[in-house]
Amino acid sequence: MTITSPHLGSSKAWTDAQLLYALEEVVEKELNRHLKVAKDWMPHEYVPFSDGRNFPGYFEDGEAWETSQSKVTDIGRIALVVNLLTEDNLPSYHHEIASLFGRDGAWGTWVHRWTAEEGRHGIVMRDYLLTSRAVDPDKLEQFRMAHMAEGFESDNRHSMLHSVAYVAFQELATRVSHRNTGHQSGDPVCDRMLARIATDENLHMVFYRNLLGAAFDLAPDLTMQSVRDVVVNFRMPGHGMPGFERAAAQMAIGEIYNMRIHHDDVIQPVLRYLKVLDIDGLGPEGLKAQEELGLYMNGLDSEASKFDEKLAARKARLAARAAQG
Repeated sequence: MTITSPHLGSSKAWTDAQLLYALEEVVEKELNRHLKVAKDWMPHEYVPFSDGRNFPGYFEDGEAWETSQSKVTDIGRIALVVNLLTEDNLPSYHHEIASLFGRDGAWGTWVHRWTAEEGRHGIVMRDYLLTSRAVDPDKLEQFRMAHMAEGFESDNRHSMLHSVAYVAFQELATRVSHRNTGHQSGDPVCDRMLARIATDENLHMVFYRNLLGAAFDLAPDLTMQSVRDVVVNFRMPGHGMPGFERAAAQMAIGEIYNMRIHHDDVIQPVLRYLKVLDIDGLGPEGLKAQEELGLYMNGLDSEASKFDEKLAARKARLAARAAQG
C-alpha cells in the first residue's frame, strides 16, 4: 500500500482523497488483471439483423409494431426495457464515478474502460430489441427520454467508500438481472446476448469487490459502516425510471429479481467472499455497523422467506386454475 494504515479502530483516520491515493496501487493491479481476463466482443455479432425491417415514419414501407411480432415472453419484454433503460443512463453514471474517482492515473483508466464496456451493453441491447421487434419502440424511446432527462444522482455520491461498496453489489445485481432475463426471455438469441453482457458485469463486480476488500484492510471501521449503509439502503440505479415500481414487482413475481434472489445471489456472496461478518479487531463504530449488518441480513432472509411462501401459493393457485380448464 502507498500509505501505512493508521489505527484501525479510528473512524476519522481517512479522507476520501487519502483513500483514493492509498488504493491507487490496488486499482492498477485490478485493472491489469481485468484487462488480461476480459475478452473484447463485437455487439453486431449478437444481433439478428436479418430479422430487421422498417418502422413507420420516414420509410413508406414501415410496419407498425405489434405484440405478436415479439419473440420474447411478457416478463422478458418488461425486464428487457428495465435493463436497457438502466444501461442507457451511462452519461450520468460516468459523471458520477469520474467525479468521485478522478480521470487520472489507474483510477481514470479504469473509469474510461468501465464506461466503454458498459456502453457496449447498451448498444447491443438496443440493436437487438429494435431489430427483433422485441418491445414497443415508441414506448422504449419515450421511457428513455423521460429517464435520462430526469438525470441520475447516486445515493452514495457523498462518499468514495460508499460508492465502491455500492457498485460491488450493484454490478452483481445487474449480472443476475441480465442472466435471469435471458433465461426467462424465451428467445435463445436474447439469452446468448444477455449471457455475454452478464460475463462483463461479473468481471466489473470482481474489480469492485476486490477493491472493497483492500479498503477493509486499510480502514475496516469506515468500510464496515459504508457496507452497512449501502446494504440497508440498497436501490437499483433504475429506480427513477417511469413505471419502475410496477415493473420491479412483475420482475419479482417472474423470478428475475426479488428479495430471495437479492439476498442469496447478490448480497450474501459478496459478504461471504470478503468474510465481512467475521472481521475482528474493529473499533466501537465498526463493531456496531457489523452487528447491525448481521441483524439486517437476518431480517432480509426472513422477509425473503415470506415472499417465497407467497410466490409458492400464487403458483399453486395458477396451477389449480389451469387444471380446472
